[in-house]
Formats: sequence, structure tokens, C-alpha cells
Amino acid sequence: MATFVWLIPALLSSLFAGVTAVIAKIGLKKNDSDCVTALRTLVVLLFAWLMVWIEGSDVSFQAADRRSIVLLLFSGLATGGSWLCYFKALSLGSVQHVAPVDKSSIVLTMLFGALLFHEDISSPTSIIGMILIVLGMVLMLPSPAGKGNGEGKKWLGYAIFSAVFASASALLGKAGIEGIDSYLGTAVRTSVVLLMAWLMVLVKRKGKMLRDVRLGSFGVIALSGVTTGISWLCYYRALQTGPISIIAPIDRLSIVFTVLFSAVFLREKLTGKLVIGLAVNVLGTLLLLL
Repeated sequence: MATFVWLIPALLSSLFAGVTAVIAKIGLKKNDSDCVTALRTLVVLLFAWLMVWIEGSDVSFQAADRRSIVLLLFSGLATGGSWLCYFKALSLGSVQHVAPVDKSSIVLTMLFGALLFHEDISSPTSIIGMILIVLGMVLMLPSPAGKGNGEGKKWLGYAIFSAVFASASALLGKAGIEGIDSYLGTAVRTSVVLLMAWLMVLVKRKGKMLRDVRLGSFGVIALSGVTTGISWLCYYRALQTGPISIIAPIDRLSIVFTVLFSAVFLREKLTGKLVIGLAVNVLGTLLLLL
């Protein structure tokens, strides 16, 4: 029974994360990625602090371990870097190609999770699972002459950086969330992401682009912020009581929802190579769960 305490929120996190990528891609149409990131983070922040207020988690802030706060601040910086890179990649390439590269962060997360938290990943299923995830990601990449490359291969570089920052964020979040309420921890991290996102808009002098965001896009951007907020709250609630080596792979199954929803709502083509790559990815993830 104790397992379900973290399993259910982990599964919900996966679902909402998969939905978010597709909604965000729609919101990025003819809008600057940094501006979209800054706007949607406002919604995530409001949602996160609302949950803190509802749960009464704010009372634990003064009693929170200083080390936990510092780690969560750094986790927020890593998350901000991941978001900025991820949405830039989405603006240049297709969801079906960007998502698998971003989700490959699970391999880095597990390797460093074993190093830092002494979680066992030495079993044959874990090793084979990680190999299959990397292989599946490679299969899901577009061919050099194919469509979906965005502006050349620029999207790939941003997607790789997104994966690296996402891995760092998960590890720092795991370490920081142990000494603080999960809802409060999420709100603290989101506050850092918000400051970072708006700082990027100011530094790059994109105020005019922000004003040019279409009115119709605000609803979509806000919705992507809500789904992200729900995904985060579920994910860090699961992390608080469960092992990162299991929760991270479950969260990674969001790639299935992402690919399917992108085919239905964005009309992105499901090629045979991409489907095979997705199947290999899922198989690798399932092996990790064993």
C-alpha cells in the first residue's frame, strides 16, 4: 500500500508532462520562446503558491533546513536553464524529435543518482534499459535529409542542453526536497525559474516581442502553465517518499503521451522509424521499472 503513495502522483506527473509539451508547442507559434517561457512561468508560480496556501505548507518555511533551501534554489536555476533551452528547441524543431532528446536526461539522472544517493542501478535490467533508452532516442531523431530539423540542427543543441539541465534539476530537487514540504519546495523552485526567465527577457531586450504576443495565445500559454504546475506538484510529491531511480523512469513515460498527442493535435507524422524508436524507448523504461 505504501508504494501507491508515490506511484500514483508519479503516473499523474507523466500524463500532465506529456500534455504540456504539445500545448506549449501550440503557444509557441509565431511567439518568441523566451517570452512564452516567462509568461507561462507566472501561471506555474501562482499555481504552486496556491497549493502551498491550501495545504498550509508555508508554516514550515521558517523551520526548513537551510541546506534544503539552497539546493532547491540551485535546482530552480537548473530548471530555468532546462526550460529556456527546451522551449527554444520546440520553437525550432518538432515535438516528436525534441521530446526524446530531452527525456534522455533520465540516463544521466540515474547514473548520478547512483553516485550521489547510492541507488542501485547495477542490475542487468537497469543497464539494458538505459542502453535501450539511448538507442530509442537515436532512432527517433530525424534523418539528415528529412523534415523536422527546424533551422538545421540548432534545435538538437538546445534539446541536449535541456536534458543536461533537467538531470541536474532532478538531482538537486531530490536532495533539497528531503528537508522541506514538497509543495513549498516546488513553489521555491518556481520562484527562481520565474526570476531567471524574466531576466532573460530583459537582458535580451525582448520587451517588444512580449507585447506582440497574440491575445489568443495567452490562453494556451496559461493552460500549459497549469498542466506544468500539476505535473511538478505530482512529481515532487512522489520524490518525497519514493526512489528517484524508479520515479524518474515513470515520469519519462510522458514521451508516449507527447508523441501521440503531437500526432493528433499538431499533425506531426508518425514514421515507422519513429514508432520503432518510441517502442524501444518504452521497453527500456519498463526494464528500468523492474
